[in-house]
Parts: sequence; structure tokens; C-alpha cells
Amino acid sequence: MLFVGDGGITEPSRASRRYGVEPGAYWTPADWLIVDADYAWSHARFTESDPAGDYIPGAVETVVSLGLAVHRDAGWFGGARMRYFGPAPLVEDDSVRSKSTLLVNADVGYRFSDRFDLVATVFNLFDAQDSDISYFYESQLPGESAPVSDIHFHPVEPRTLRVSASYRF
Repeated sequence: MLFVGDGGITEPSRASRRYGVEPGAYWTPADWLIVDADYAWSHARFTESDPAGDYIPGAVETVVSLGLAVHRDAGWFGGARMRYFGPAPLVEDDSVRSKSTLLVNADVGYRFSDRFDLVATVFNLFDAQDSDISYFYESQLPGESAPVSDIHFHPVEPRTLRVSASYRF
């Protein structure tokens, strides 16, 4: 399935082959501390020959995630997570690629009892100006004399603070 910018839909495309590796590591150096890391690499190509090329638009090749969590049954807890999405081809001949995205989220909370806790989470901690997703297609805005082929993207959300309270019953 490939995204079609003009229609805002996905449609079937050529046959493809994808393979890769996804190792993960988890370490608990103390009963209250968890460190984890995940890495994914993939190779995705169309298998049917076409002069346009054999790269699959939007097929991300590298993803990395690192996390740190402090877990306690009572009192303070928290953590942080970094996620990296590498560049991806945006057209079949790989002449246009998306930019990479690096996001860090963090949270801190206080557990008052088995039933009640308060948490503050910061999304996009460093206020990265990256893209959630990118596409390359032709579009024409009102007032433009002709369509323009360009990268279209959805920006990541800006730094955001969320405070939540939980009560379990």
C-alpha cells in the first residue's frame, strides 16, 4: 500500500520483499531501575521491475529506542525515552528522502498509595522541529499557477506538558 497525496488515500502497489533485524536489550541493574534499548533495521524493495525505481516510499530503514525507568511501589518514580526514526526514501528512485526524527519524552510522578498517583509528562522534551511523517507528491495551492512537486509533512507536536492523576479502584 502506498499513500496517494492527491486523494489522501492509500492504494495497492507492486509486490515487495522486506527483511531486517530487530534486537532488543533489557537490563535491571536494581529492582527499581530498568534500562532498555531496541534497534530495528530493514531492507524494503519492490520486486517487480519498473523504470521508476525499486525503493518503497516511506519504508523507514532504521529505528532506535532507548529508555530509562525508575519504578517504585511508593514515592517518586519516572523515566525518559528517546526514539530515533532514520530517513526513508520518498520516491521509488531514492532521489528524495525524508529527514530523520529524534524525540525525547520524560515523566516524573509520585505514588501516594497503591491506588493514587500524580504524574507530569513532557512530550518532545527538547522541542524538536521534526516531522512525524513525510510524503513527496505534486500539489497546487490556490493562487499557484502550476502544480509543485515537493515534500509534504506532518510536524511533530511541540513540547507539551501533561499532568494526570490516577485513582485505581
